[in-house]
Amino acid sequence: MKLLESKKYPEALKSFSFKEMEQLAAEIRELIIDAVSQNGGHLSSNLGIVEVTLALHKTFNMPDDKIVWDVGHQCYPHKIVTGRLPRFHSLRQFGGISGFPKSSESCFDCFDAGHSGTSISAALGMAVQRDLSGQSHKVIAVIGDASLTNGMALEAMNNAGFMGTDIIIVLNDNEKSISRNVGAYSKHLNKLRVEVAHRQTRHREKTSFTLSGQKPFSESLFSQLRERVKHALTPSRTGAVFQELGFMYLGPIDGHDVKSLCEVFESVKRLSGPILIHVVTQKGKGYVFAEKDSTKFHGIEPFDCANGNVHKNSHNPSFTAVFGSTLVDLAREDKRIVAITAAMEVGTGLTEFKKAFPRRFFDVGIAEEHAVTFAAGLSKAGAIPVVAIYSTFLQRAYDQILHDVCLQRLPVKFMIDRGGIVGEDGPTHQGVFDLSYLRSMPEMCIMCPKDENELRHMIKTAITYSDGPIAVRYPRGEGLGIALDPALHDLPIGRAEILREGNDSIVLAVGPLVYVALEAAEILREKGWEIAVVNARFVKPLDRNLLETAARRYDHLITVEENTLAGGFGSGVLEYLSDCQSNVRVHRIGLPDSFIEHGAQRALREKYGLTGRAIASSIERILRQS
Repeated sequence: MKLLESKKYPEALKSFSFKEMEQLAAEIRELIIDAVSQNGGHLSSNLGIVEVTLALHKTFNMPDDKIVWDVGHQCYPHKIVTGRLPRFHSLRQFGGISGFPKSSESCFDCFDAGHSGTSISAALGMAVQRDLSGQSHKVIAVIGDASLTNGMALEAMNNAGFMGTDIIIVLNDNEKSISRNVGAYSKHLNKLRVEVAHRQTRHREKTSFTLSGQKPFSESLFSQLRERVKHALTPSRTGAVFQELGFMYLGPIDGHDVKSLCEVFESVKRLSGPILIHVVTQKGKGYVFAEKDSTKFHGIEPFDCANGNVHKNSHNPSFTAVFGSTLVDLAREDKRIVAITAAMEVGTGLTEFKKAFPRRFFDVGIAEEHAVTFAAGLSKAGAIPVVAIYSTFLQRAYDQILHDVCLQRLPVKFMIDRGGIVGEDGPTHQGVFDLSYLRSMPEMCIMCPKDENELRHMIKTAITYSDGPIAVRYPRGEGLGIALDPALHDLPIGRAEILREGNDSIVLAVGPLVYVALEAAEILREKGWEIAVVNARFVKPLDRNLLETAARRYDHLITVEENTLAGGFGSGVLEYLSDCQSNVRVHRIGLPDSFIEHGAQRALREKYGLTGRAIASSIERILRQS
């Protein structure tokens, strides 16, 4: 019987030999590969963190001791050994377990995560309250090397080092983020990695010694402490940066050597103050296709385990791909166009742009705030900056958009990918708040394409627009298979598009839900209702002439959006018509004032009434009650 199925975890790990832990690591990798191949998910990062996870659970006493995972897309091994093995097949499925740490799911998940750079701040807060309440448990933050480019992580390290709080940081250095790591910290870590091969060949026999009357330490820790003294005397070497921030630095350590990991973790339990343990791992370890292309297998759709090929049901280009190719075409015509991404070159579709215009492509690392203000500076100096960021990540740069871009009315172009329901990654990644947080900003223009063809024209419109900042918000996934116009043209700002006439009511929709609204209108036609459908296109500015005309003609006006109803497109329509003292009744269809759970996009749209049949039922109910 396999170890994974025959023991109770994490308690069983305490008595495991190192050989048994190696066997368990192999079984966990096999399980993760199987589950992700069926459900999709984050593969490479989870395969790389297995031994570190097992060593942490063997050494520390969770859930009394706390592990705070940064981002959280490396928590699958942690979930497997903390009681969720029986449900692991439901990973990321509607009603199943989350692909990220979720405190409502398990007491072993002490802090919810999904975005980069939060772990050290959260862990420091927990550690400080531990001290204030007279407790003595350990708090460990596990953070990847790419996340160190996030300003919040560096702010937290600076604070932790200054305070001298007892906190342990495990730096998981796999030399890979979703895109290639960039920045000074990445270059510094490259220098640290060269020590790993040397350390792997060193004799690992344990010897005991006593330091200042404390308990015996292992030779492994003694070597680390000796290195620390050398680092202090030679600040230009390896761990000096972390030491200058106030941390005891230990490493680099082979992150797949369970014995070394356990020795170091066991030893640091007796130490106090801020400690940073630098482990080097291989992203995608144990699955040859993920080892060769960890970027492809970072976040992947269901795939064939035998060959690593992703299962594809359609061949329509994605909205992301259409954006990328269109921007390349426009950049050939205008040398002022530059593209900016925050560690998401592949995810935002900018790979071809980078190949075609390497000097005009900028990956700033996981630093969305910097990306936006950097773009503001480029714009101020005469460039046409295009900032491509996922909706849920752009939230992090709210102040920079408002203060550094909108206040100066700078024509920065925001290409907001993954707008609306994203799916299996859950509440931390659902892009359902962008229309609300952008609509409240003065000078901001917001467009939502109904399909991939209209997206191309909106990108052209955004590039041409010079009256201030402008945003194009488009969804995750494949396009609708609409033919692409060979020539691009500008859309009239603030002008909607009437797609269907009708006398009984009118629906204004934004984004691909325009086609769902058309489907609803067809369903209602079969029941005797004639519903007009409008592709609003612009969330800001609204088509005021169309709204006022509709308010005079119809008793009911329905808005449809894949955004929270609080402050979204429908709110804008309602506010405008209220100011006009119109008597038309406005009914808003969208997402509730709550976080949207994980699950397939189709399942979530069914649940929240954003299908053609559900919208038709809502409209019919409105009309019958009038």
